[in-house]
Amino acid sequence: MSYSNTSPDRANPDRSAPERATLAEVGPGVHAWVQPDGTWWINNAGAVLTDEGTVLVDTCATAERTHRFLDAVRALDPAKSIRFAVNTHVHGDHTHGNALLPDSTVLIGHPATRDGILADTWLRETPPIWEPAPRWEITENRAPSVVLRDSLELHLGGRAIELHHPGFAAHTPGDVVAWVPDAAVLFSGDLLFHGVTPLVFMGSVEGALKSLEWLAGFRPTAVVPGHGPTLPGSALPRVLEDHARYYRFVLDTARKGRADGLSPLEAAQRCDLGEFANWPDAERLVLNLHRAYAEADDRDLDLTAAFTDAQTYHGGPLPTHV
Repeated sequence: MSYSNTSPDRANPDRSAPERATLAEVGPGVHAWVQPDGTWWINNAGAVLTDEGTVLVDTCATAERTHRFLDAVRALDPAKSIRFAVNTHVHGDHTHGNALLPDSTVLIGHPATRDGILADTWLRETPPIWEPAPRWEITENRAPSVVLRDSLELHLGGRAIELHHPGFAAHTPGDVVAWVPDAAVLFSGDLLFHGVTPLVFMGSVEGALKSLEWLAGFRPTAVVPGHGPTLPGSALPRVLEDHARYYRFVLDTARKGRADGLSPLEAAQRCDLGEFANWPDAERLVLNLHRAYAEADDRDLDLTAAFTDAQTYHGGPLPTHV
């Protein structure tokens, strides 16, 4: 069983090179695909092995990264087919690679994830937000053909894999966690960003805060976050509290900013990140504030304005090494 305590290092782009990804066993027959440094578009995924085939949890953003993941999984047992793949949410770093899965693989996700993937145009028309521009080398989206609204339990090869939606929007409206009870391993998707600034602009800040108590109820021995290093279950309370403090910080900054007539960008520029200043992708504060303002005003989020402000806060296009 292997856990990583390495912190992201944006000063060294080589740390996030595709070949730095590792497949580590975090429970009996349960493997985490961890991609340093966990920042923009660089996600984690996983695989659960059974006697009757493999269940994947998410794919990756690009063809190169997805092929590396699939090759590593197949090397564990070349005779095992990939029977199912679960998408924890809609974002392309977890779903673009769906198109590279075998046709026989059954994709599972929340209805909001399915709808979002089908509507996504970023593979064909990537907005000029990141630098260098992502090299997808994938040309089509593939959405789940099986959907769950609340919970679904897979049984394969004598193993159960439980899929659960928290019941409300958090990171996105369609978040799903994968819980492997016989190994007590939790794949949290992007409900957890370990050591990386959380992102909730497509979901709900209040919902993300509420989801932390829900996650605590699983009592895992190991957790695979959507981004950042894996962690033992004993570390989960601390990581949940880190997230809680950040979300309260976002809500407090939004409350003060709105009271003072500031825009989300102005509120972000005025505040002190404090303990969160060392988390990568600090510009996500602006996106999260746009969501908090939109929630408070009961209106839709202006995605173009949010990303434009995030780039202004950062001082240019957002960095990625995907």
